[in-house]
Amino acid sequence: MSPSHPLDAPLPRAALPGAALPGTARSGAALPGAPVIARLRQVGVDIDGHAALRGVDLDARAGRVLAVVGANGSGKSTALSVMAGLTAPTAGSAWRAPGTAVALVPQHTTTGERLPLNVEGVVAMGRWRQRGFWRPLRRVDREAIASAIAAVGLTALARRRIGELSGGQRRRAFLAQALAQQATLVLLDEPMTGLDDAARADAAAAISALTAAGAAVVVVTHDLAELGRVDAVATLADGRLGAISGPPDCTPAPPRASVAW
Repeated sequence: MSPSHPLDAPLPRAALPGAALPGTARSGAALPGAPVIARLRQVGVDIDGHAALRGVDLDARAGRVLAVVGANGSGKSTALSVMAGLTAPTAGSAWRAPGTAVALVPQHTTTGERLPLNVEGVVAMGRWRQRGFWRPLRRVDREAIASAIAAVGLTALARRRIGELSGGQRRRAFLAQALAQQATLVLLDEPMTGLDDAARADAAAAISALTAAGAAVVVVTHDLAELGRVDAVATLADGRLGAISGPPDCTPAPPRASVAW
């Protein structure tokens, strides 16, 4: 799903791979000093009197996968919501690069279940940024849609109504939408939940395709091994950032002058 923000920035491209972390794999677009696409600084969020986040610093960088781990209730999904612009911080600041195209794939979604949309139609929504809602799709749009559906292993179900899919298949359809959209910031909440081994491999390959194109990917997960490619890991506990590991450019630094959102 795409939050309603200005979606007019082309994907940043990178040329050389960076060094791999011990125990992790690097995408080809991951570069030392990769541009920051989204940034949280000392972010706090209070929900009904409960501190969901407390003083959290996170950077999402072009061509990198940032995994956010922690127990249930640690604030992982809230951090994604702040990055997406759906939740306003009650303390600190949240910033996103101007023109960033955002795609958010939540863990649970009923979007489209009661609408006459098939997988192809849901993925086609990712092209609205380029074409608008009413304009017909061009050949390049149809090719992008077909390629995105194939990347997540749903070609055989392209004409299947979205409401007839399993939860895991539906998440893969929205991941394909992010691919078709050419989002520059992709936020995934437990994308591997409910997937079998083959579907997990397809989803991991799709995440790799996103980072190879230069997108910043932030993934909430309970299992790092299932992601395939991870560049940095941030651990949340009771709404606080317990630790972050990764290359030097993945470690949050003092914010630069920027446009707030």
